[in-house]
Amino acid sequence: MTDALHATPLADQAEYAQAVRLAVDAAAAYYGAGASALDDDSYDRLVRGIEAYEAAHPDDVLPGSPTGKVAGGAVVGDVPHTVPMLSLDNVFSPEELAGWAAGLERRLGRPVAVWSVEPKLDGLAVSARYRGGRLVQLVTRGDGTAGEDVTHAIGTVAGLPARLAEPVTVEIRGEVLMTGEQFEAACAKRTAHDGTTFANPRSAAAGTLRAKDRPYTCEMTFFSYGALPLPPQDDSDLAGRLRESPHSQIMAMVAGWGVRTTEATPVAGVAVDSIEQVQVRVEQVAAARAELPFGIDGIVIKADLAADQQEAGLSSRAPRWAIAYKLPAVEKITKLVGVEWNVGRTGIIAPRAVLEPVQLDGSVVTYATLHNPADITRRGLMLGDSVTVYKAGDVIPRVQAPVTHLRTGQEQPIEFPQECPRCGSDIDSSQERWRCVRGRACHAVASITYAVGRDQLDIEGLGQTRIVQLLSAGYVADFADLFTLTREQLLALDRMGEVSTDNLLAAIERAKGKPLNKVFCALGVRGTGRSMSRRIARHFATMDAIRAAGVEDVQAVEGIGPEKAAVMVAELADIAPLIDKLAAAGVNMTEPGATPPTAAGTAGAAGADGGDGAAGGEAETVPAAEPPLSGMAVVVTGSMSGPLAALSRNEMNELIERAGGKASSSVSARTSLLVAGEKAGSKKAKAESLGVRIATPEEFAAMLGEYI
Repeated sequence: MTDALHATPLADQAEYAQAVRLAVDAAAAYYGAGASALDDDSYDRLVRGIEAYEAAHPDDVLPGSPTGKVAGGAVVGDVPHTVPMLSLDNVFSPEELAGWAAGLERRLGRPVAVWSVEPKLDGLAVSARYRGGRLVQLVTRGDGTAGEDVTHAIGTVAGLPARLAEPVTVEIRGEVLMTGEQFEAACAKRTAHDGTTFANPRSAAAGTLRAKDRPYTCEMTFFSYGALPLPPQDDSDLAGRLRESPHSQIMAMVAGWGVRTTEATPVAGVAVDSIEQVQVRVEQVAAARAELPFGIDGIVIKADLAADQQEAGLSSRAPRWAIAYKLPAVEKITKLVGVEWNVGRTGIIAPRAVLEPVQLDGSVVTYATLHNPADITRRGLMLGDSVTVYKAGDVIPRVQAPVTHLRTGQEQPIEFPQECPRCGSDIDSSQERWRCVRGRACHAVASITYAVGRDQLDIEGLGQTRIVQLLSAGYVADFADLFTLTREQLLALDRMGEVSTDNLLAAIERAKGKPLNKVFCALGVRGTGRSMSRRIARHFATMDAIRAAGVEDVQAVEGIGPEKAAVMVAELADIAPLIDKLAAAGVNMTEPGATPPTAAGTAGAAGADGGDGAAGGEAETVPAAEPPLSGMAVVVTGSMSGPLAALSRNEMNELIERAGGKASSSVSARTSLLVAGEKAGSKKAKAESLGVRIATPEEFAAMLGEYI
């Protein structure tokens, strides 16, 4: 099934012949050492372009064309398969899916009663043969007719037990892949061994599965997608059940034997009774994709019943009763053409990759995160490298690794800065994240702009232009100096009249009374944002308690580990003069409703007791009963309505934490409640797939009652 929007256009016979050679070479590299010059999406588009050209020019088809062949015809194995291991045809939209389903039902002459919907795992297809419950052989898919014996990999693949829970003779089919954690471990081992790294989890798994003589071992993971009889037991009772049972029941059988399936994941296979429900599940799996610990590149839809499968039959390369709904690529290969060194508001010097523009998951990517100099060194990146770029959390593009086998010898080392690229001062390179020795003073405009933002001190009238004026005039060096500005100083600035001056002074005065969590957030301590600042403020209650805390004390705050705690304690010591200036200017240093842990233990830290209000304010009364969201992880999505209509997302998060809950930005199995307003989108779909409780804004407001 070819879609012009998802195919590489080929203008003539010469382009077609070149495309055939490129596709065959790429398939041979991928199915050989797992080191293709093309990413999956580029390869798929190329093959679809070849298919389209051949459909229009049937007399020009080359005998070496990859179309109609499993694995592109690139792999010849020496172990025959008991039943061919075929590929899948693809669709790319709800309309194409509906069209394919209608075609299948026309072929059957009846509606498909039950559909199976599973994730399409981004790995290497493998057949695992068990005799009497013991794993005796592993075979790759190869060309679909025969594959390569990789039995030597037994013992390195999690989810594929050496013995089944029952002494059955059976062939289990599935995908071998690397999870994110396994991939990082594999890259570390390879870097330690020869200084190179793997390009991506898929190629790492493909190469590792075949490797026989490496001095190090890398773990992989297996997920089953099917089972069939294994001769000579193909006339047994089990064989009969495997031939006649619905696919969903077979997968339950496989899981019962102790083989890993997707059953325990957020994208577990399900059986539904209409193509409309199939589409709903497709959207749910797609929404969960970003947070999965393993890669998927689509969703597989099958006729669940054995009778439907048998009657629909097979083509030369794919079953007619199954299809792959392909998702947009979140990983591509492009060129690293440069590295920019930027300085953040706290003085952190961050490298950014400049890339040849590449289409990735619906957007053109030109820049990507590079983390820090140590990470560049670990990954062995060089200017001019072909690099794998992916979307982290489907949002932030990141460079994953160089594709070392594509190097030409023209690549150049990346030069690290010898001085701060912003101000020319020395660099503190004692930690992995380099920093200008001037810290916040290096980029005071960014530091002050952040501090006065709406979610921190919320000082209206202080835009970046005005802050530059104040810095240039020498009136401020940091945001604490804002609280000692005089009317005369402001009136002396260009385009500052009496009304705007008085309004700005009033906004600065209001900012003095902000709760501790806002003041702490304005400090911009590394590793602490709005949510973490709220947790810290409600745990310690006062700035004095925060400053007196040691590393172990700070670790008592949820979400802070030893490394982050040490950084926070050290940074608070560094900015002690700034905090002293804020206190001397009369800025509030307490959190309403919270009590220091030394005085009232965890109850005070949770904000359940009453306490003093902000400086100059009245005491806040908090109900003595347990907060309504106590122990709950709550996610908010969509537009709020009713009593919550006027609240920003940050104000909603503050409300959640004031009511005893934990505000989160993403839905997972640990989410207790999703507050879904209008246009809730993918988060609502994911919550439904995970069985997470969902409430409207009005229902949520009723739950909170007097906390609003």
